[in-house]
Amino acid sequence: MADTKILLNYKRNGKSHTLESYLARDGYKTLAQAGKKFQPDDVLNEVKKSAIRGRGGAGFPAGLKWSFLAKDTGKPTYLLCNADEGEPGTFKDRVILEENPHQLIEGIVLSAFAIHAAHAYIYIRGEYGFAVRRVQAAVDEAYQAGYLGKKLNGTDYIPHITVHRGAGAYVVGDETGLMNSIEGKKGQTRIKPPFPAVEGLYGCPTIINNVETLASVPYIVQHGGDTYHKIGTDKSSGTKLFCVSGHVRKPGVYEVEMGYPLMELLSKQCGGIVDRRKLKAVIPGGSSTPVLRAEQCEKLKLDYESISAAGSSLGSGAVMVIAEGTCMVKTLEVLAHFYHHESCGQCTPCREGTGWLYKIVKRIESGNGKMEDIDELTRITKHIAGFTICPLGDAACGPIDSFVKQFRDEFEEHVKQRRCPFGGKFTRFQQRV
Repeated sequence: MADTKILLNYKRNGKSHTLESYLARDGYKTLAQAGKKFQPDDVLNEVKKSAIRGRGGAGFPAGLKWSFLAKDTGKPTYLLCNADEGEPGTFKDRVILEENPHQLIEGIVLSAFAIHAAHAYIYIRGEYGFAVRRVQAAVDEAYQAGYLGKKLNGTDYIPHITVHRGAGAYVVGDETGLMNSIEGKKGQTRIKPPFPAVEGLYGCPTIINNVETLASVPYIVQHGGDTYHKIGTDKSSGTKLFCVSGHVRKPGVYEVEMGYPLMELLSKQCGGIVDRRKLKAVIPGGSSTPVLRAEQCEKLKLDYESISAAGSSLGSGAVMVIAEGTCMVKTLEVLAHFYHHESCGQCTPCREGTGWLYKIVKRIESGNGKMEDIDELTRITKHIAGFTICPLGDAACGPIDSFVKQFRDEFEEHVKQRRCPFGGKFTRFQQRV
């Protein structure tokens, strides 16, 4: 189950990002058949049959999303690749951008062909300077080789891609904030409806997909949606990139089939917990997803349904591993500070509430908290979640509610002892890509 490689199908030898390397791996072979062996509707149908779900975190079926696109509007259609990977613990898209950018480009062109997009944008996180250079170089190679900027295989369709670098705001990871940023506006989110598929970039029908989702399209079209659907589980098809950080011996990005056991990923691929310590907790899908205790992870499988049944979310596939001896209150303080810092200030509940949450968690961690502060945290989240335009408010509440629920005893000990029982011990989540 761990041997199927659709996205990490290259040798990391310093050349995998080049056109020469991609062609040696049968790159652009699928694109060469566009307009000949298959037409736009054929691509759409194969993506639908694959049942691939968006890999950015929401998990919405990509083919179904494409079918919502408004037609016959008299306006151009746009395709946006969301590479604004800002969720703490998440770095799997970065690997594709830096090591396998041509597969992403081929996936974008096939997807743009399917939805008749006039132009495609790759919006890359501002902090990913090296990734921006790698992707831009790959786009330049694709233009020079005729994969971009020329009629596709004798059809009237001419694919174009622009690489757009963000300015460092977490909230533009939301699709409407991303569109505002491309348009040169403040990177804040829009109220929906209208939804992007109807009125998106420049007021035109727009589809936004994650890097990992689009990079999977060449395989889906080449081998067929039914073949892809047989990989993984019935409701969570295909392979998934999991970026593992924290207290494991070999942190990094791993590609396994959906439904792969979490504990096998940690033990076999990641080499187990550091210093032979015991597992304490896992955040399975990025910092915004609820934390799970070690006992909840013993038989946990890595797919949308299994993790949801356990009380969390697969999210972006960012597995953050926490070993025994780590202070959970200190860990939560770090996360709460991030969401407070990244709030754009557009919505009052988020602007004021995230700051309030951070101050209370910090107060408890420093030994100055009160017992009523613990319940106050969860009371505040009820006035934030669901009351903001973008998901940042909800994202900030996820760890607060779950940490208090799962590790309430540690919060109470901080208050009783008027100090951190762990000495404020927090080991930074190590990443290796």
